[in-house]
Amino acid sequence: MTDTTVKLSDAAIRRRQIKEFWFYFSQNRGAVIGLAVFVLLVLTAFLAPLLAPHDPTQQYRDALLVPPIWQDGGRAGFLLGTDAVGRDMLSRLIYGAQYSLFIGIVVVAIALTGGIIIGLIAGFYGGWVDSVIMRVMDVVLAFPSLLLALVLVAILGPGLTNAMIAIAIVYQPHFARLTRAAVMGEKAREYVAAAKVAGASNLRLMFKTILPNCLAPLIVQATLSFSSAVLDSAALGFLGMGAQPPASEWGTMLAEAREFILRAWWVVTFPGLAILISVLAINLMGDGLRDALDPKLKRS
Repeated sequence: MTDTTVKLSDAAIRRRQIKEFWFYFSQNRGAVIGLAVFVLLVLTAFLAPLLAPHDPTQQYRDALLVPPIWQDGGRAGFLLGTDAVGRDMLSRLIYGAQYSLFIGIVVVAIALTGGIIIGLIAGFYGGWVDSVIMRVMDVVLAFPSLLLALVLVAILGPGLTNAMIAIAIVYQPHFARLTRAAVMGEKAREYVAAAKVAGASNLRLMFKTILPNCLAPLIVQATLSFSSAVLDSAALGFLGMGAQPPASEWGTMLAEAREFILRAWWVVTFPGLAILISVLAINLMGDGLRDALDPKLKRS
């Protein structure tokens, strides 16, 4: 068999795998809707400078707490109204999508990387190494995630960067335990024994041989952690420990609008809806990924 034939067969296998993945993913209507909303969120974040009608930090002193355009007193220049200092709500919501994506990507990247390394070491070596690592992970998991993140931010200091680091530390045990369980199931298989006989080093066995076969549950967990990171960062922002004003992060917008809940409903409702829709869409997409990537859950 020639190299060209091998490459063509590999390409055909990949195409078949992609078609199979999409078939099972598309069976979940909620997942498809979640994917569409998530793609819209990504496009909104990347095209924010083109989509936003105003600068998100620009204050219009003659337009304080202007209601949405469909309500009495609304203005055409401010479709969703303005906040207490005259900033356009629509523009701040659009730019807030950038914060949500940035937070989710950074938190998941840090937690996933650290969790995979810790889980690989624990699952591959076992023994006292596994016991020590897992007991530390159990201690972290014993605390409520938001409370532990709040304590870590209080130690590190308020701010978006410290909030992301704290949330990533809190999420690491989930990835570590998942990786460990997958590694312990894979390392006893014949292909790992064959790689050992061929002289593969421990690092090669862990990262080249075993890890690629453990990625499916990690991808699903990463998707669900993405939505949780957005939610927790919004909670920290609401408590004043996350992104700081005048950042247009949705949780910070909620914190700034607390005292105007009764007289200006839009300054609270729209950021809250943005958080709700984004988190729900990502969770629905995660359910579809779980159905498509886990053979045990695939529908016949």
